[in-house]
This record gives sequence, structure tokens and C-alpha cells, in this order.
Amino acid sequence: MTELGPARAVALRTFRIRTVPYSNSGVTARSPGRPRDVAREGEILRIILEVMSDSGVDGVTFEEVARRAQASKRTLYRRWATKQEMIVAAIKAGPAAGNKPEPIDTGSLRGDLLALLERLEATMNAGEPISLTIMQAGLRDPELCEHIEASAGPTGARLTDTVLRSAIERGELPATADRFAYEEVAAAALVIRKLNGLSTDATYREALVDAVLIPALCSGVNAGQHGIFSGRPTRSAPHPHR
Repeated sequence: MTELGPARAVALRTFRIRTVPYSNSGVTARSPGRPRDVAREGEILRIILEVMSDSGVDGVTFEEVARRAQASKRTLYRRWATKQEMIVAAIKAGPAAGNKPEPIDTGSLRGDLLALLERLEATMNAGEPISLTIMQAGLRDPELCEHIEASAGPTGARLTDTVLRSAIERGELPATADRFAYEEVAAAALVIRKLNGLSTDATYREALVDAVLIPALCSGVNAGQHGIFSGRPTRSAPHPHR
């Protein structure tokens, strides 16, 4: 074989380099990643709810969910950037499945209150222990409570801004109407009755709205307190002898 001279060898190497494909961005295109396994994600979401039921909101960590799901934390982080996102996703897929984040607007205060209680009833019926944990989230983590209401709600545990504002604009409530009456009474009443095996059916919910909630809201009294499921309830002062 004839040996190439220095000049021809350089020219050949230059030619070969110039024929290598390249992108204008300078970044080599990568093949698309593996598609998300829907069944596997559903299993992880169920495990998140299981952890919440066992240990409450504080017990939900990436480490614990990964351990129970026999998955890596990287698998979880690919789906959810924060603990709050993970919890909201589990609630949307579980107890709040079917809930719509759109505002409730039936055209009347009575209708809106009944719709909120019906939403709350449906959420609680999806799993009583976990539904109570969801409502209690506001006691420990107001920001999480806001995420749940915005993404998976309205849950029915809180009187929404839309319902209150619309009722005031229609003249059904005074401008001084305080949501405390609903947020302190509605969910608590349903929870207590359920824990004692008492009915919370449509007839009971109508009585609760007509005899308790509407009169209390119409009073216009400013309670100066946040209801227990408001997302920021008023806490008691420390006992002086403790």
C-alpha cells in the first residue's frame, strides 16, 4: 500500500471530520426517556395515602414513601418536586377523585352550602381516616391546606371566597359575614356524627344548613377567630404553669 504523504494525510483527516453529522446547537440529540408507568404511579400514590393514614402529614417523606414503595427517591423526584406536590397528587387520585377545582356556584347561598357539604361528604366517604387527616393538614401546614383547596378542592371543609363573595353581592349575607361559622361547624359536625355512626345524609345536611349555618352566617358577627378547618386556626395560649 502506498504510504500517504503528510499533506494528503492532513487533508483526509480534515475531510473525515467535516463529514461527521452535528447539530447547530452543539448538543447531541438524545432518545426520549422511558414513558411513565401509570400503574406503578397509581401504586405509589396509594402508598402515600397509606403513610398519611398511618403517620399523618408529617410522616410523609420521600424517604418513607420510597422505602414502602421499594422505589428510589429519584423515581419520586422525577414525578414531584416537593412533598406538597406529592401529597396533593395522592389526594387528587384518591379521596378527592372526581372533585373539580372550579368554584361552586349554584346561584344561591343555600345551594352553594349544600354543594360544599355534598363535596365534603363524598370526600369523607372515600376513606374516613384519610379524609380526617386531610382536613387536619390545615392545623399543621396552612400552605399545604391552600394547595389542597386550590388543586384538589374545594374539599367542602372551608367556605370558599367565591361562595362568600357571591352571597354578599346577591344581598343574601351582610358585608360583615364571617366564614368562621361554617369552617368551625360544618366539617366538625359531619366528622363527629360519622365517628358515632350517625346519619349525615341529604336530609341532615339540609337541616344543618337551614337551622345552623345560614342563621349564623347571616348574623354578621365577627368572631375574631379562625375556624378549625380554616387553614390557620387560632391556637390556645401556653398554660402558665407548664
